[in-house]
Amino acid sequence: MEVVLQQLTELLITALDLAPRLVVAIVVFLASLVLAWLAGRAVTRAARNVDEEMTRLLSRLIGVAVIIVGTIIALDQVDFDVTGFVAGLGLVGFTLGFAFQDIAKNFMAGILLLIQQPFDIGDAIEVAGYQGTVTDVDIRATTIKAWDGQQVIVPNADVYTSPIINYSKYPVRRIILGVGLGYEEDLARALEVFMEAIREIDDVLDDPAPAIYCKNLGSSAVEMEAYFWIDQTESSLAIVKSKAVQALKEVAVREGINLPYPIQTVRVRQLTDEEPL
Repeated sequence: MEVVLQQLTELLITALDLAPRLVVAIVVFLASLVLAWLAGRAVTRAARNVDEEMTRLLSRLIGVAVIIVGTIIALDQVDFDVTGFVAGLGLVGFTLGFAFQDIAKNFMAGILLLIQQPFDIGDAIEVAGYQGTVTDVDIRATTIKAWDGQQVIVPNADVYTSPIINYSKYPVRRIILGVGLGYEEDLARALEVFMEAIREIDDVLDDPAPAIYCKNLGSSAVEMEAYFWIDQTESSLAIVKSKAVQALKEVAVREGINLPYPIQTVRVRQLTDEEPL
């Protein structure tokens, strides 16, 4: 009985000694929760002109960091082995990072994309073999509405490590249109006629000026390329290119200019009985 009373007394003394520090630890932890909330609000207000997803991510990261620091300080108040705790967290983090490395890669790539912002919501892009309009960017994946109407979700790691073509970055875009001209035609006259047809298209810009050049001597035609520019905010690339094809075809027919199609000459010869097959 005396031993039990002695143990209870020691336990009571330990509890009384620990009580003030336990109260301090609880206060520190609760204060860290409040500070995390306040820090998140402050980040949201300060970054109101920044991307919404980026603001939300920064707010969460800062809040979590404040809570972790507060938890470590609170544990230290009750003589908890903080060094071992932090080491354990590091080991757990390393294990989870290895197990979920693909998720971690997409997460980090998402953060970098949100910071660097190589494209915005609504931009027309080409990335990782896909073309379309960006509809959403989060910390895991980028969502694209392909030009055929399909939804494509591309992991951020693939987006970040692939070349990105942002068709919406600059409003002015060049169109290249190939055309073949018969060898018997007057090149100077054809160039002048085709150039005038391109200039008459309403959506083609005067600056930069359109141009047309002879590119190559093909097997059945002189290969030419027309270069002209449009404003993507006002015109559709596909529609303007279609107008250009129609304009060149119509002017060629009207002016009697030959646009040859590929021709192959086949010679047929009958073998004699003495000739091998």
